[in-house]
Amino acid sequence: MQFNFTIQKMDLKEKIMRLKTEKNAVILAHYYQTADIQDVADYVGDSLGLSQKAAETNADIIVFAGVHFMAETAKILNPNKMVVLPDLNAGCSLADSCPPEAFSKFIKQHPNHIVITYVNCSAEIKALSDIVCTSSNALKIVESIPKETPIIFAPDKNLGKYIMKKTGRDLLLWDGSCIVHEAFSMDKLIELHNKYPDYKIIAHPESEEHILNTATYIGSTSGMINYVKAHSNEKFIVATEAGILHKMQQEVPNTELVPAPAKEDNTCACSECAYMKVNTMQKLYDCLLNETPQIEVPEHIRKKALLPIERMLELSK
Repeated sequence: MQFNFTIQKMDLKEKIMRLKTEKNAVILAHYYQTADIQDVADYVGDSLGLSQKAAETNADIIVFAGVHFMAETAKILNPNKMVVLPDLNAGCSLADSCPPEAFSKFIKQHPNHIVITYVNCSAEIKALSDIVCTSSNALKIVESIPKETPIIFAPDKNLGKYIMKKTGRDLLLWDGSCIVHEAFSMDKLIELHNKYPDYKIIAHPESEEHILNTATYIGSTSGMINYVKAHSNEKFIVATEAGILHKMQQEVPNTELVPAPAKEDNTCACSECAYMKVNTMQKLYDCLLNETPQIEVPEHIRKKALLPIERMLELSK
């Protein structure tokens, strides 16, 4: 039975690869996607890398194996290209924590502030922003703003607190967060570290402060991978969504990696994003075959959202 299942998966992979060539499509996948999806992707990366690849692609169709706001960003950058998402239910708890109407009121209550938003937000929120950032470039972008200029930072309060600590800036934070990065258990992490005392903890800045305080290194998903590659003789406990372990282990096959434990027991005893895992190989094939569901962004929103994204990309060169 296992053999037949493996053959079916191989057939599906071959179909995707053939269809991708026939339709001049590119598959962009986030590090948090399942391993099989990462393996068929043309590019696997974090939000910044995916935005950069989306901006420069010559493909006719962009298949975005990630969550909705990522596919929206690709569409904002490529209005004349088709952008498809395997499952429209691939949302984001962080993006959902910042409703456009409420955020618009918040901005109006604090005039004269520069609005910097983390890329994990909707197109409507980006359209209300002066500049967008990712966890890879957030520090650089905040530091590019004159110190006397007040800043609103949204939607992730944990990333905002981390930036405040690193820069000494007083940011006005929106009260949003990612349920995946707030799911790590401090008690279980201590227990795990006691079991593996020679393992270094690395963490994503969306994690809560008490988790970050335990970390040897704090950085974006791509930053964490680069850090592990630079210290491949070390052993690591990895505090971010567990999907990153696939690509990370490929980069450092002889390095021992352990996922940080979640508060709630689940199938892998780690923190996984249910939204990211909504996408499957079958859905990826179906969306490429049928060219649906397509991502659309109203033109008046797209034009406003494009400016802060372009500012981010320019600063990230």
